[in-house]
Amino acid sequence: MKNVSIAFIGGGNMARSLIGGLLTSGSDPGRLYVAEPDAGQREFLRGRFGVHASADNRDIAARAEVLVLAVKPQALHGVTEDLAEIVQTRQPLVISIAAGVREADIRQWLGGEAAIVRTMPNTPALVGSGATALFANPWVSDSQRQVAESIMRAVGLAVWVDHERLLDAVTALSGSGPAYFFLLMEALEKAGIRMGLEAETARLLTLQTAFGAAKMALEIPENAAALRARVTSPGGTTERAISVFQDEQLDVLIARSLAASLAIMETPTLLTDQLDDLVARALDAARHRSEELGNLLGGQP
Repeated sequence: MKNVSIAFIGGGNMARSLIGGLLTSGSDPGRLYVAEPDAGQREFLRGRFGVHASADNRDIAARAEVLVLAVKPQALHGVTEDLAEIVQTRQPLVISIAAGVREADIRQWLGGEAAIVRTMPNTPALVGSGATALFANPWVSDSQRQVAESIMRAVGLAVWVDHERLLDAVTALSGSGPAYFFLLMEALEKAGIRMGLEAETARLLTLQTAFGAAKMALEIPENAAALRARVTSPGGTTERAISVFQDEQLDVLIARSLAASLAIMETPTLLTDQLDDLVARALDAARHRSEELGNLLGGQP
């Protein structure tokens, strides 16, 4: 990877994250190129990363072995058609991070056969903790697959899917997923405040709890169900809260939300409207069980 020349078409947040991750991984900034129309952004990229930056997409694309399409999905058609001659002549590996635009369309706009990897990263890539799924078309060689995976691993986890249609499911799960967790965190904070905690205390406890749970899930080789059972003592406070979530079929609510995202719909108002109340009732149940245990055990020596 240190000797691979990579051209980014578009210098937005995701491109900047990938560049930062690649440099941290040891890539040579002299072999990284960015095409960006905004002069201020170009100057920032040069100053921050020491990379080559230009307003000319074709000039940048002609310099690299790997071409990362980091423009908005609605701009991809025009950008790729403009680069078609260069791609057909140089045959670089083309990596698209544009959500929803299919490989067949990108290949057609690029003028025919081309080694294309479609990816679906998510926004935690901005802080080096992303989750990205990749799909390679038949023209991508084994070595190019390794390059594509290495690029996306610079900002987090990277996994391959065998069928392009699965990228739509990935979009619903991990692409949109951070917003679901933020929604739950927001509901937890609100519930904490309703129970009397200061807003900042509720926020800090929610953040650290989310971080700790994710860290446990990453580091302990058990699935989510086993981890949940591990922290749910029979007759305890956690079990009382979990029973509320299960009685209200939280899993069904989440499944409906993901199905809506997969269908490119807005998150159902049912989830948004009910989640705050559901979380509040679950936390109230846990709090009441804590009080019960205190009353039950308080008289014991």
